[in-house]
Amino acid sequence: MDLSTLKPAEGSVTRDDFRRGRGHGSGNGKTAGKGHKGQKARSGAPRPGFEGGQMPLYRRIPKRGFKCRNSKEIVAINVDVLNRFEDGSEVSVATLIEAGVVKNPRDGVKILGNGELTKKLTVKVNAVSKVAAEKIEALGGKVEVM
Repeated sequence: MDLSTLKPAEGSVTRDDFRRGRGHGSGNGKTAGKGHKGQKARSGAPRPGFEGGQMPLYRRIPKRGFKCRNSKEIVAINVDVLNRFEDGSEVSVATLIEAGVVKNPRDGVKILGNGELTKKLTVKVNAVSKVAAEKIEALGGKVEVM
């Protein structure tokens, strides 16, 4: 099998310009493919999901919770984790990924103030807590929020 021999599955491709209700000779005359009588044979047949007045499935199933569209998933790491970097180095999201501190930065990285920092660093991340910023700047480091 190769790409030149691919074709759609039998019966999966149908044409839109098929003429229904044009007499017996057309093979689709008389009832025009709608069968005999019944609600689905009439014009104004019910919408998809309508169950004849019974409470439809999409309304019977419980709905739970709320997902805010505007929320961001921020990855939080503590100040003491930054001790693994060299003194005077620059710490960014890319360097955190290289060092294996963060696997998936999602919508951003935030530095929190738990733990102690012993090295002077330049930190460039998406967010920094007040306590973390104070600890970094107390050692002569810089904090840049991107």
